[in-house]
Amino acid sequence: MSGATNASKHIEGFEDTVKDFWESRPRRPHQGRKLAGVAAGIGYRYGVDPVVIRVALVAMTIFGGVGISVYLLGWLLLPGEDDEVSAFEHLIGRGQSSVSKAFAVVLCLVLLPSFGWTFAGNWFDGGGFIGAALLITALYLLHRSRGHLNRPASVGRMTAATGYDIHGGQTTPHGYAAAAAGTAQPGTAEAGSWDALGAAPLGWDLPAPPSVPEPPAPAPPEPRRPRSKVGLATFGVALAVGSVGAAIAANDGGWFTAAHVLGLVLGVLGTGLVVGSFLGGGRGLVWLAAPLAAAALFLTAVPFDNFRGGVGNLEDRPTTAAEVEPVYERTAGQIELDLRQLAESEEPVRTTVRVGTGDVTVLVPRTADVSYTCDVGMGNYDCFGRNRSGIGTEPLRGFDPGPDGPGGQRITLNVEAGAGNLEVSRG
Repeated sequence: MSGATNASKHIEGFEDTVKDFWESRPRRPHQGRKLAGVAAGIGYRYGVDPVVIRVALVAMTIFGGVGISVYLLGWLLLPGEDDEVSAFEHLIGRGQSSVSKAFAVVLCLVLLPSFGWTFAGNWFDGGGFIGAALLITALYLLHRSRGHLNRPASVGRMTAATGYDIHGGQTTPHGYAAAAAGTAQPGTAEAGSWDALGAAPLGWDLPAPPSVPEPPAPAPPEPRRPRSKVGLATFGVALAVGSVGAAIAANDGGWFTAAHVLGLVLGVLGTGLVVGSFLGGGRGLVWLAAPLAAAALFLTAVPFDNFRGGVGNLEDRPTTAAEVEPVYERTAGQIELDLRQLAESEEPVRTTVRVGTGDVTVLVPRTADVSYTCDVGMGNYDCFGRNRSGIGTEPLRGFDPGPDGPGGQRITLNVEAGAGNLEVSRG
């Protein structure tokens, strides 16, 4: 980045570190950005591969949702490479920025609901706070250890030193304005008062032409790094670990499952990405790690071994307690169980409804006394008006006697969905 320096600066204490971070905060570059350049700016500022920053932001978005809010904050508070100030500072009149005030207002409006979603506790209760704490700690440690690297020079200092403004225009050299306005130099006749035909040409004392500073020489291109073998070596180790893990999982058939194998492979890929960020190389591993991470998250949240019954939709409307099956289940599909036509009797009704991937709907009579357990691995559920959503939420248990109070048909429900939506209501 233009104007970057590696001058060291002695920093003491937390307060000094925070002040120095703000004074030398990363700038969003024009080159290497994917959207606004937030990840690229942080990576270039501290000498870390931007891919690692992007992976961390995606991970914080999935686990807690704080990644989106962090990116929007960076867009607002980190100035562009050639900007005087950040978009937010430009919005409040502190200087100029390439981000328009209208777009800065849009970013602020989007940021507010993103904070509400992050810290609402729907995804991994408390995950937003944990992600924010980890982010602040990581930035603090990065600045303490690498704050002296690539310190960006302010645009104002670069303008004064080079004679060029932030838009690439040449500033007026000292004395040029006076000559242009016709101000006489010492020892010369006043502008407009002498006659060129009445004096010898050698006696004319004309002002010297203004000196124009040479534009700064472009920085020499960085030498190309030799092709790193980190990516290839990491892929080979990950392939070996995955093969051995799959063989163990197939022969063991116990607690060691496909989710554990994916976890080990992701650990190898993550190590390779971190090493590659410092040694160069390994960027292509992110395209392998991203889908594997999604698959591992899905397999961890959804216990498929507990769901059987084939694939497809299942509907049932029993009219007597004897017609109610003890278990309704599908590996994938939709299940709808309508108990509203049950004839009232003193015989209690007990059933389990579960689906691996799909939606479950259970409707009960208005006067029935229902004891229920609702459990969703990943998705949303609504049980008699009680709502929850997210991944790995705790099962919801309760008793609902209906609008008429206790004394109706007794029904016990155990409703499960691995991934999908679940609803239990009176219709």
